Amino acid sequence: YRAYVHSPGLAPRLQALSDYGRWNTQHPARLSEFAILITARQWSCQWIWRGHYTLAMKGGLNAQVALDLAAGKRPANMQEDEAILYDLAMQIYRDKAVTDDMYEKARAKFGERGILDLLGIMGYYDTVAMILITAKAVPPPDGNPQLQPLANAK
Repeated sequence: YRAYVHSPGLAPRLQALSDYGRWNTQHPARLSEFAILITARQWSCQWIWRGHYTLAMKGGLNAQVALDLAAGKRPANMQEDEAILYDLAMQIYRDKAVTDDMYEKARAKFGERGILDLLGIMGYYDTVAMILITAKAVPPPDGNPQLQPLANAK
């Protein structure tokens, strides 16, 4: 949060979005934290990954799902809601679009509010990742698995 002090008007608004996404959506911690880890993976943001890996484990995310994600692979053995979230996120991040079929799967599983809540979580952490990357924030080692370099990274 130290990077936020440079914009006193933005900081409390970001904090409010963080609070909503972390504590006030309809999603269990397992799914919210998975959305955050997916976002960290997309940005290769170790700081976000470091902060949320443990929370995802406490929330009930399967460790192998997180390890696959950290390695840049589509996780095997995801629960149904995790797979729908992952596929929705990948379409957004990769294609900058969502197919009608994907939207209907997500709507059937999460409802429209649930989709927006997940997108809000991801959007907030997109912003955090950009701030941390720009600030060149590097977390200290913590013993948890780290994000692996992506094969197509430049």
